Amino acid sequence: MKIALIGYGKMGKAVERIALRRGHEIVARIDRDNPGDMLTPAFASADVAIEFTTPPEAVGNYRRAWDAGLPVVSGTTGWTDRMDEVRREIETRDATLFWASNFSLGVNILFHMNRKLAGIMSRFHAYDVNIKEIHHTEKKDAPSGTAITLAEDIIASGKKSSWSLSADTPQDTLHIEAVREGAVPGTHIVTYTSDVDTLTIAHEAKSRDGFALGAVMAAEFTLGKKGLLGMDDMLKL
Repeated sequence: MKIALIGYGKMGKAVERIALRRGHEIVARIDRDNPGDMLTPAFASADVAIEFTTPPEAVGNYRRAWDAGLPVVSGTTGWTDRMDEVRREIETRDATLFWASNFSLGVNILFHMNRKLAGIMSRFHAYDVNIKEIHHTEKKDAPSGTAITLAEDIIASGKKSSWSLSADTPQDTLHIEAVREGAVPGTHIVTYTSDVDTLTIAHEAKSRDGFALGAVMAAEFTLGKKGLLGMDDMLKL
């Protein structure tokens, strides 16, 4: 499989390392100093583009990749307020976007556990719930897309009605604490607390390699498919 990388920072380099290990070829590396290379034959020769950049750049990157006829796998978060717009464009253009707030297998198992647990805990009003996420200082968006996914699944259970970064929240609002420190790849903790006990589920990434592996597996899965895809489609949890 021929891969075009959009974003060649630490995450892009981790994706490259895992992709090469799995026998794939990198035919283009797009970063801030060469965005025009998305118009080159080398970029267009790819079977898929894998995109890890920043929220303001993401949707434009998708469009340029689609212009070149490439499906896109993206792990960029912080842009999903435009999801309806992107979804309509995917349908209009018969394009492909595999998007995930987190490509880690362990995190997606956490998502599954979180949905199950939220459904159970919605019946027990003695427990309050909060989320804490910790990431490296270079992460641009807060809270993380993973924390938002966890929060939205808790809200869907009826346990809370909305989420907020503010620590001073009403009872029906889920507090997300976003911490930026050191070189932490990503930690997410969901905690239910009552007067008598505490129940916690958590995931702690040890490196970027788990995210990179998931992204390359998503690229392999995406070939030949159309529409908006995600980790549930691939993992069938």
